[in-house]
Amino acid sequence: MIYVDLRNSDFYDDAQVLIKSFYPRMQTSLLKDDSRLTDEDTVIYADTSMCEGVSKKEAHDRFKKNLYLKLQGDTGKNLPWGYLTGVRPSKIAYSMLEAGNSDEEIMSEFEEKHFVSHDKAELAMQVAKTEKKILEDIDYTNGYSIYIGIPFCPTTCLYCSFTSYSLAANRSKVDLYLDALVKEMRFVADRMKGRRLDTVYFGGGTPTTLEPEQLDRLLNELEADFDMSTVKELTVEAGRPDSVTVQKLEVLKKHGVDRISINPQTMNDKTLEIIGRRHSATQVEEAFKLARSVGFDNINMDIILGLPGEGINELRYTLDKIKELKPESLTVHSLAIKRAAALNIWREKYEDLKFENSDETVSLAQKYAGDIGCMPYYMYRQKNMAGNLENVGYSVPGKECIYNILIMEEKQTIIAMGAGASTKAVFDADQPNPRIERVENVKDLTSYISRIDEMIERKRLFFDNNML
Repeated sequence: MIYVDLRNSDFYDDAQVLIKSFYPRMQTSLLKDDSRLTDEDTVIYADTSMCEGVSKKEAHDRFKKNLYLKLQGDTGKNLPWGYLTGVRPSKIAYSMLEAGNSDEEIMSEFEEKHFVSHDKAELAMQVAKTEKKILEDIDYTNGYSIYIGIPFCPTTCLYCSFTSYSLAANRSKVDLYLDALVKEMRFVADRMKGRRLDTVYFGGGTPTTLEPEQLDRLLNELEADFDMSTVKELTVEAGRPDSVTVQKLEVLKKHGVDRISINPQTMNDKTLEIIGRRHSATQVEEAFKLARSVGFDNINMDIILGLPGEGINELRYTLDKIKELKPESLTVHSLAIKRAAALNIWREKYEDLKFENSDETVSLAQKYAGDIGCMPYYMYRQKNMAGNLENVGYSVPGKECIYNILIMEEKQTIIAMGAGASTKAVFDADQPNPRIERVENVKDLTSYISRIDEMIERKRLFFDNNML
């Protein structure tokens, strides 16, 4: 156990993220009683004296820089992203581009101020330039987007902490859930009447766990409630190949869905079994080819670097298989084990498995993405991410996911519906520091169904108070 000796607990989150980046898979805790320390425990003193008399933002920046230099000296390690702990490093580059800063000034901000590696600084700037070019063609300040969550999956993956429920155990609740979701959709559509809808994203969970007639019902409702004539992109995640059938794909195609995801995470059957995905790599290939045969020409595939037991050879095998399929987008995630994930809860059970991720694996994925004509267009980071690295979305030019850019750069209000959905309203999006407010739905499936009127009222009050 690593204990953090910290006089001001306001800085504990910053300290925890940095310490876990230098000491991956070590548990950390705030030191409250040193009488219980053992010889196996480590105490790290985190100084806050330099944080007095400055703004909150400056105080946290000073604290992280000071602690980073201390941990760097203790371990001899440099982190790829320096002491940046935020989710959206490309947002720094985007804001500086909007302000008219030069490439040299942006690189200096990353490398000299935050100790970010040259390659990561270049990645952030390249992503920001691509995002900016795409968003220049969208009047994002006057439009809005919607997210519709389907919280059912064939099984729950070992690393997952999203709102998802096993379909087998909750099949009787699916139609009740859709009844509640439709009610929320109708409220949002009525409230946003007259506003331009730009993008629609069905996520989860796995939306394609729904039966064809259920998907048809939901998409018919979408078309009846919302003016779809202005929609630039309609995405449905078909992430689990064991949920994909030709009937479901034909329903999606009939309703104008123009972007789907078929996500293997890995093409190694042994790993798929470990992480709880009850399908084979062959099923991934079959689902992908089925989608092609139905006419989908914008397919994304997700992979995860650093899965248990996987090294560079396993990754190369996965990438070779994906290269043969040649999707329009490849989203590369670095494994992030959150508190709610089984992989973290059952830490002792999996302690013998390797969790490897490095610049070498990230660079290999980037090379393969380039081999199929894909360039980086959005990125984000998470806490507890293997190797202190990042998630990057690569896409063939012209096939980028607009929704992903809008949500990552926080440029547009995105109204989210469904269990665990979090609406993010952006005000003054064209200003350097827009105001962002959130309103959340309950995560529990049964509670969402029984409390749907409360969820709608929560949105109504939020919209009224913020004149949305």
